[in-house]
Parts: sequence; structure tokens; C-alpha cells
Amino acid sequence: MNLQNLTRETFAPGGLLSRMVEEFTPRVGQTDMAVAVARTIEDGGVLVVEAGTGIGKTFSYLVPALLSGTRVLLSTATKTLQDQLFGRDLPRLMKALSLPVRTALLKGRGSYLCLHRLAVARQDADPSDRVLGRTLAKIEAWAQLTRSGDLAELPGLDERSPAIAVVTSTRDNCLGSQCPEFRDCHVNQARREALAADVVVINHHLFFADLAIRESGMAELLPSVQTVIFDEAHQLNETGVQFLGQQLTTGQLLDFVRDLLFHGLQHARGLQDWQTLAFDAEHAARDLRLVVGQASPGAKLRWVGAAPDQVDESAWHDALGALQAACARVMLALDTVSAVAPDLMRLRERASVFIERLAFFSDDCASESVRWLDVGVQLRLVESPLDIANAVQTRLIKSTAADASQRAWIFTSATLGADAQLRWFTEPCGLADAEILKIDSPFNYAEQAALYVPRHLPRPSDPGHSAQVAEFVARAACVIGGRTLVLTTTLRALQAVSESLQRHFAESRSLEILVQGQQPKRELMQRFRQGDQGDRQGCILVASASFWEGVDVPGDALQMVVIDKLPFAPPTDPLVEARSRRLVAAGRSVFKDYALPEAAIALKQGAGRLIRRESDRGILVVCDTRLALMGYGKKLLSALPSMRQISSEEELTEVLQALTRPSTRDQCSF
Repeated sequence: MNLQNLTRETFAPGGLLSRMVEEFTPRVGQTDMAVAVARTIEDGGVLVVEAGTGIGKTFSYLVPALLSGTRVLLSTATKTLQDQLFGRDLPRLMKALSLPVRTALLKGRGSYLCLHRLAVARQDADPSDRVLGRTLAKIEAWAQLTRSGDLAELPGLDERSPAIAVVTSTRDNCLGSQCPEFRDCHVNQARREALAADVVVINHHLFFADLAIRESGMAELLPSVQTVIFDEAHQLNETGVQFLGQQLTTGQLLDFVRDLLFHGLQHARGLQDWQTLAFDAEHAARDLRLVVGQASPGAKLRWVGAAPDQVDESAWHDALGALQAACARVMLALDTVSAVAPDLMRLRERASVFIERLAFFSDDCASESVRWLDVGVQLRLVESPLDIANAVQTRLIKSTAADASQRAWIFTSATLGADAQLRWFTEPCGLADAEILKIDSPFNYAEQAALYVPRHLPRPSDPGHSAQVAEFVARAACVIGGRTLVLTTTLRALQAVSESLQRHFAESRSLEILVQGQQPKRELMQRFRQGDQGDRQGCILVASASFWEGVDVPGDALQMVVIDKLPFAPPTDPLVEARSRRLVAAGRSVFKDYALPEAAIALKQGAGRLIRRESDRGILVVCDTRLALMGYGKKLLSALPSMRQISSEEELTEVLQALTRPSTRDQCSF
């Protein structure tokens, strides 16, 4: 029996999945996707699948991949999704299908405990920093027990903890085979397991980092893989451009200086004037930051000439030159002592890389690339390609490997485009010749969800917009006892809306206001899912950025999603500007071909947080009158699921009150 027929039988009513997976329900769309994946695995080629929410796309690609017997590389968007696939979905299916498949989880080195760095941290820890000391003690105790060294397995470790940077390695400071802990290195162990596995679960960041620098072991792994699957593929282009260019940060330089002083004094005290060398390099790095001045934190400065916009060209050139000279003096000093210890040898290599990068950013920007300066407490110098199309075509799909034509490439997500050819995704990813499959969600959005655009609100450009959004949310959320996720398009709006809501409920405390950034994301989501259970009050969660996607809150805990305004990309972003210029040069419309599709995809992602199961009910509120009043609003509406649209406060009240009635909640339709 060929793989397509075997896959169809497995998904059929009464088939293996129906018998072995308790919650499995056969769906036509899910089976269609699975058979398409099976065909691509058998024949080779490229398949792009947009599978609407609720299809069950994870089973659709995992089942044929497991049944095929081929080696599989599975990449997803985040480490959280990696852990879910590896720890839940794969074991469940392997058991159901009775397949003795070897699996491995591979993350970037920053996810694993570095035993050498932990040992150094013991010596270098500041005794006055008690919080860091307690965290290091906790990590030390866990280090005696862990097999994988994956810090995600350490209970209670805040993902924002500064201790993580102290006890993990980077490509810059890893000692490689010269490390005294090389034999027991968790990173190397993970790579060895990946090379021996049948199915390897990675993430997009790791995939593109390796494509750029061939450092994580993927160069050995990919040629032996026949099936490559990218889940949450809508993030591929933006993830890829981060790694396929060049970057340098003053923070990296300051970390280097600290390591130089510590290891120089530890291994070669008296052989060089380490304090002067470190001071000069640190001073030069800080001078480069001072040249930029008081630009707004988070600003991205265009860099189309010899210096970034708003920065004096002569001062910038002098500061870059001074930093190059300081790094060169450090490298000369390390040349004389690098043989003394592996740490010093690695420091010499790092100094060489910094000199190369500084020389790179002293030259002109490459064609078909864009350069800019990220401004914060530190500076980040960036040069990036405009998209990943060339890299995908030349380094992946059209690889010179003998078996490349037989390799199956599968790209899938719930949101890949608004047109039949999914051009929003396929064009920048170089996949114009791929087979395209679109499968609609099985959810009945017309009965499960309603859409409301409050027309009394001011335009988003009005300075009072965020305050009025908060006032609306406070009134509406009270009716349903919280159960509300507010998604903002900017951090400024996040702060304004959350502060207004906190003031509103400060006295009554009838609802709890959860705010992104004030607690770890994991804790925020755990509290939000609990809702008003027991003696807890209901919740409103105000968030931005990463909460627009990957947030899964099924059931009554989330019944209203509020989006503060249409998520158009900022036109002054250097990458957006460069892509716009390319479209203009090609005679295309920036708004129609770029700005509008980008906003449609982001809006669809945010709206997708609302309905996660067949039994869910809820309301989507978009606090931007342009969706209802502007001509392009129809284009954006067509990208959303077919929800019932309501237009008055009276209808809104009826919908909200229906959500509060447990006796009718399962039957109500809007």
C-alpha cells in the first residue's frame, strides 16, 4: 500500500486514529492535508498549506511523516511549540501508530546549561547580588540531576532572569573542543542525539542561524533528511532575514571586555596590561553609543550613507575607527598569550570577528540589502537582506546535493495569505512554483463569533484614542466578568491602555489587570486561563507583540478579543522602507501589494486568538473605525473568518449578556 492510501486509511472513520486517540474526530480537511503531505513525501517537491484554525494540522503532517519511514526535520516557530511537539504530540502519535521512532529535540545553545560557564559564574558572582546568588544555587542543584541541560525543564526559572545569560554559552564565548567540560557538554549531547534520530524537532531561529554560520551541527544533519516540515511557516521570512545578514552590538563588545578582564587576570596576570586594554575597548564602545545621542529608545535609524540618519558623519567615522583600533590592540595582546588557556584563544578569535564586523559596517551597504541602527541602552548595527527568497532557492530547494530533487519541503500555517496563490508568503520565501493548498477552518464562525467595530471611538491618530479604548474595554469586560484579551499594536498603546484600566479598577478590584512585561509570559497565561475560578476575580490581559499569535486559550476563559487599531507596519521602519522602494522600482503599489497584505495577515493572526475549539463562543472588537469606513476595510474584512457583524451598542450588549448565561452558552449563536 502506498503512503497516500495508508494515510487516508489511518485518518478514516474507524481507522487507527479513531481507535487509538480518544479525542480524535475525523475531518475532511485534515485528511486532505495529510494525503497531500504524503504525496509530497513520496514524489518530492514543495507543498505550501494554509490550514485554518481547528483543522488539526499537526496530525496532518506528523502522521504521514511518521508512516513514511523517512528521516524528518521538523521546525516550528518557538521553543514552547517545540516542547509541545516533542513532549506531547510526537509520543502520543508514536504510541497510537505503534512506531519505534527515535526522536530528538534540538535548540540553540542559549537554551542549554553550560557547565563551564556555571563554574566560572561561581568564581565571578557578585556576593551583594542575592537574587542572582539564589538563582545560581538553584541552577547548581538542578545541574546535578538534569540529563538534557535544557533550562526550560527547570521549574520556576523566570525566562527573563539575568542568570540565564551567565550560565549559557554563545557562539562568541564557547570554547569548543578546548573546553574542560567538552565531554559532558549538553549542547554537544543534543547534537549527537539529533544526528542519530529519525525525527528531529528544531525551531526556525536555529535553522536560519545554522544556514548563516553552519555552527549548530545542522550542516551534517540536513543532507541526511528526506522530509523537511516548517510549521508556523508565516514567521519564516522575518526570522530568516535576522540571520542572513550581519549584526554587531555594543552589548557584545562590553561582554567581551568583561570576559577579557576576567580571563586575562585569571590566566595571564602580569603578561599584559589587561585593565588598560579593557578600559580602552569599553570606553570606545561607549563613545560609539554617545555619538548617537538621545535618540528615542527603540528607534531604528536609517543608514543609507556613510553614517546612520541623525548622526554626525565625521563623529561616527572617528568613533568606529577608535573602536577598531582598540580591538586591534586587544588582539595583538592576545596573540602573545592565547596559547596559555583555551579561554584566551577564544577571546582572540572574538576580537578578530569584531574587527571584521567593524570593517564591514565601515563600507557601503550591499545591493538588495538594507542597513539600519537599532537604538537602545546599547546599539545594534544591522545589515539584512530584504527577504529570504534567494537563500531558499539557492541554498535549500535547489541544493546541489544529489538527493535534493527527492526531498519533500512542506510549509504550513493557519495564516499564509489572502489570495489563492498565498503570494504574501510564497514571494518573499522564493516558493512561487510550490504546490498550493488552502483548507478552511471547520469552525462555524457565523454562529460562534461576532465582530464589532465601535464607531463612536476617535481615529487611532487621536491622542485620546487609547484612553477611550480602555474605557470601552472596562465597560464591556465587566459584563462577562473579564475573560478579555486586549492586543495593542505598539508598546506605547500597551502602556496607556493598561494604566487606564488599572486606574479604573484600582478601587473596586472587581477585575484583575494582567500586563505583558510585568510577569513572565508563562505566569501571565497560567493566571489568565484560571479566570474567575474559585475565589479569584476575572482577568483582562493587555499585551502586544508575541501575544498576537501562538496564544491558545480555549473555553470560557477567553470570550472577547479587543484589537486597539489596524496593525499596519510602521512606514518609517528601514526594512519596510527598503521593501517599499523595491516595489516602486518594479512599478507596483506599496499599499496594495505590501502594506495592506501585511496588515491583513497580522489582523487575522490576532483575531485567531478568539475561537480555538468547536464549542468556543466570543466577540472580536476592532477599535479602529477605518475597518468600517475606508474602502480598503472590505479587503481586511475578507481576510477574517466569516463572523456575524454587529453595528450597535444594543447588539453588543445582547451578545455579551448571552455569553454570561451558562444555560444557553453552548447553544447560543450570534
